[in-house]
Amino acid sequence: MKALNVALNDSVSTARSRLASDDKARAGFTERFASVLTQSGFPRMPARVFAALLATDSGKLSSAELAKLLHISPAAISGAVRYLVQVNLASREAEPGSRREHYRVHSEVWYEAIGRKDQVLERCERSLREGIEVVGRDSPAGARIAETLAFFEFLQKELPALMEKWRALKATTRSSRIKR
Repeated sequence: MKALNVALNDSVSTARSRLASDDKARAGFTERFASVLTQSGFPRMPARVFAALLATDSGKLSSAELAKLLHISPAAISGAVRYLVQVNLASREAEPGSRREHYRVHSEVWYEAIGRKDQVLERCERSLREGIEVVGRDSPAGARIAETLAFFEFLQKELPALMEKWRALKATTRSSRIKR
């Protein structure tokens, strides 16, 4: 019986150690990916919150869970989530029967965020057309703005086909995983 207890305690100890190691590795990934996002122009706190949500199996965490995980204040979380919701990278979900909210990152987060850029691109295009009129089409500034407008128009035209290619690739990848 004593040997069984020792073996059981060793198993529990090994499992705890593995979980702690997994948590440490996950936290390391979260900070490294957040750093990459920050270096790419993403605000620091939203990058950390996004990376933490992305790295959870459920894809959702409460404010308290994020605060504990990232060692940040609820105010920092609130501001970060506000930003992430604005740019369509996360959503708020009310917990049934509670005033507590969970913040979620969806599986197709990049697809959804890019797919919603049509409206942003259209607003940018309108503003750029106005800018060309204001600074003059033949001025150096007008030429730069016109090139930016041409690029946005190109994106607007090509984005639907690119998104369709992604859906097809994803469907093919899923079906090949199922067949294995």
